[in-house]
Amino acid sequence: MLGEEMNSFIKVWLAVFTSLCYCHAMGKMVPKGPKRLIFLLPIVCLFLYLPLNLYSPHLGGLTAFFIAWLGNFKLLLFAFDKGPLNTRISLPLFMALACLPIKIQQDPIKENPSSKSQGKSKEGTVNYVIKGLLLAIILWSYNFIEYIHPNIIKLLYALHIYFFLEIFLAIGAAMVRSFYGVELEPQFNEPFLSASLQDFWGKRWNLMVASIMRPTVYEPTLRFSSAVIGRKWAPVPSVLSTFVVSGVMHELVFYYLRRVSPTGEVSWFFIFHGICLTLEIGLKKALSGKCRLPWIVTGPLTVGFVLGTGVWLFIPQFTRSKLDVRAFEEYAEIGALLKSSCEKVLNHIFYHL
Repeated sequence: MLGEEMNSFIKVWLAVFTSLCYCHAMGKMVPKGPKRLIFLLPIVCLFLYLPLNLYSPHLGGLTAFFIAWLGNFKLLLFAFDKGPLNTRISLPLFMALACLPIKIQQDPIKENPSSKSQGKSKEGTVNYVIKGLLLAIILWSYNFIEYIHPNIIKLLYALHIYFFLEIFLAIGAAMVRSFYGVELEPQFNEPFLSASLQDFWGKRWNLMVASIMRPTVYEPTLRFSSAVIGRKWAPVPSVLSTFVVSGVMHELVFYYLRRVSPTGEVSWFFIFHGICLTLEIGLKKALSGKCRLPWIVTGPLTVGFVLGTGVWLFIPQFTRSKLDVRAFEEYAEIGALLKSSCEKVLNHIFYHL
């Protein structure tokens, strides 16, 4: 099973890399605008189709997120010469930026870079080691899952998703950084320290998604809304439309994972957060900073609200179609494969001693 999935995974990503070579070459020959968009649309459709060839919760889910959502949105921006992609960068870097959730840092710190980068690197390493240990503890706790309350299990799943995503994306970013020598923006910024929903969604959680949704959904809607209802209230439909699109794209990713019709709960999770964020922004403007609560109050409320609504609407999508069971089966297969490989290596060493 795992071997067949890996073969499909390799074929899918060979198709992705070949398609991106075409996009890079085509971008040099076709001017930006509707004409370039027409040439890119077949690739957009292909990127929507490719994840259907994968069934692994990990390989399929990440591939769908990388190419069907972020990759396609980047290509749509590239059609009009916007976003992170352009033909001035090398083909390998173009491919990395297109199919991975990374973004080159535009204004890296220049003053005394060696000492600051070393300190930041050490701090980041310790941070990821701690999160890796916490993820290992969560995985170990699943051995006693029959003794754990269902709501606690959902909370563990939420933490599992966060730690897995942050560690996996950090490893990918580190590889790209070492290969291309570019400084990349972080994907997460300690979301558990968020002081508000605006802080959580805009500055701390999955920043690559925020940076792509802003030029593709928020800003066009803001310009249109400003012309229709005025600049003062234009952010309201802009924020709501961004969260609606995010909900739809999450539903699409879950469809790739589950192969069943969406229930709409994931969309409602994001719509609900969009409404709450809009109310929060309006309340902040009304108060004009006159009544600012300390983080010790707003922080736990924000994180508790995100986790609570996530356990209510988001996490059940993993358990309802037994995605969690499939993920555990993958962990077991990988563990057995690693154990078998280690035994072969040890037997080979002892045989030659």
